[in-house]
Amino acid sequence: MTSVFSDLLEDCMEVFMDDFSVYGSSFDACLGNLARVLELCTNTNLVLNFEKCHFMVKQGIVLGHIVSKDGISVDPAKIDVILSLSYPSSVREIRSFLSHAGFYRRFIKNFSKVALPLSRLLQKDVEFHFDEDCKKAFDELKEALTTASIVRAPN
Repeated sequence: MTSVFSDLLEDCMEVFMDDFSVYGSSFDACLGNLARVLELCTNTNLVLNFEKCHFMVKQGIVLGHIVSKDGISVDPAKIDVILSLSYPSSVREIRSFLSHAGFYRRFIKNFSKVALPLSRLLQKDVEFHFDEDCKKAFDELKEALTTASIVRAPN
């Protein structure tokens, strides 16, 4: 994807793995940029999945975040899942939780510091003991994940 769209990156589109977004400063500019992107897709035989294509939307979900003119926020559907989580009872569950929480680390101030008691349980030769510090860290991360404020992209 990066090689196909290298001339357009940071000019009128963003690419992440196999997803991309096209933008413009106005409706007409966006249409022109979209035409350039679709032409490149045609020229390089890049096939798009119609069901995953959304054109001229004011808001969309990208990698678990809602992106709109107001900024970037966590998808509310993810919040319900997080609220229903119980305390982890194994290293595997800790690893899974930290992996998911880490995806949203940019929304959480001092993420590494808060997650430290949980991270310690992932070290080799450490007995799994989910103590009060771990509960506090888990609850604090859940709270941060479910009350994240909207982050604005730089102008």
